[in-house]
Amino acid sequence: MKNWFRNIGPGPLVAAAFIGPGTVTVCTLAGVNFGYALLWAMVLSVLATIVLQEMAARLGIISQKGLSQVISEEIKNPVLRGLAIGLMLSAIVVGNAAYEAGNISGGALGLETLIGHPTIHLYGLDISVIPWILSSLAFVLLYIGKYKVLERVLVGLVILMSLAFLSTALLTKPNILDVLQNMVIPKFPEESILTIVALIGTTVVPYNLFLHASLAKTKWKTSSDIGLARKDTVLAVVLGGVVSMCIIISAAAIKTESIANAADLAKGLEPLFGINAKFFLSLGLFAAGITSAITAPLAAAYVATGCLGWDTNLKSSRFRAVWMFILVLGVIFSSIGFKSIEIIKFAQVANGLLLPIIAGFLLWVMNKASVLGTHRNSKIQNLFGLIILVITIFLGLKGILSVFKLI
Repeated sequence: MKNWFRNIGPGPLVAAAFIGPGTVTVCTLAGVNFGYALLWAMVLSVLATIVLQEMAARLGIISQKGLSQVISEEIKNPVLRGLAIGLMLSAIVVGNAAYEAGNISGGALGLETLIGHPTIHLYGLDISVIPWILSSLAFVLLYIGKYKVLERVLVGLVILMSLAFLSTALLTKPNILDVLQNMVIPKFPEESILTIVALIGTTVVPYNLFLHASLAKTKWKTSSDIGLARKDTVLAVVLGGVVSMCIIISAAAIKTESIANAADLAKGLEPLFGINAKFFLSLGLFAAGITSAITAPLAAAYVATGCLGWDTNLKSSRFRAVWMFILVLGVIFSSIGFKSIEIIKFAQVANGLLLPIIAGFLLWVMNKASVLGTHRNSKIQNLFGLIILVITIFLGLKGILSVFKLI
């Protein structure tokens, strides 16, 4: 165990990135509406995420390049390369800017459930204080620009988040046999298909592939480190899956339609299971929000600098300019409650297009001996990759069609 902690890598940062307020909300609604019935969908999500993230980490270690840089170099046709870069910048940079307000607001919601809602009145607006505190913490951590510091803080927050949601789930005293049964036997309750897709879609996310490749090349430098990277990825993603399942289990303890998010769930659990349930769940929501508020700007900076050929060093001025832009927009929008529906819809369409394209590109490049040599995909890895590619195409279509209200 001591050796694993010494060799811990970017895996927990990836887990921190996909367990944000959006994931917490989706898992909450899944538990409230369908009980334990959709736990199998989280198991499927975890397996798919492990396969894709392992490929991204292996690519980063062997090529010593970020995913966006590899895409820019390997797509030779200038028109296709321009389209790919434009799509990446739109989906990741614009998308993360649109979602950052939700990350900060989600973390603030967790704290506000515990300590209240302090505001200041400025220029006719009631501005919430807590989002500014959270964003300041994120700013300082990112500005320090040291990978080891970033890694240790986020690992600590992931552990905090895991313990918080696990404690909440245990307080509800779930039926373990029912939980295990629903983890392995797929069920499709009436009107559950969109929730199933949402559970998978909130776990298998495109920006994590870019983040993982970039962080893996920073952490590890030789092919002998691939084994460590795989263990790191599997353990972290499984831990993330367990956290998500704990949220579903906690939410299943309440059968009411008045639960719309994790903050409502925290208040709803308190009368049934005591103040500890509210405390742990709110603490978990805070950790989920602050970790995603850090990793979203970080991923956007890696993508933008990789696409544009800029220095990807954490301390470079251009790298800092990108994450500062994302973070500042997020905190301003979360403080005043501004929601640009059109920007969010644009980001959803871009991400819907990007996910299957990146999964397909990743599968293609992972078979190129010129890039990976003897570390290219095996037949079994390609088989799993193709299955997941089909899933990502479905997820992408669902995301795009939902924006236009076609499903």
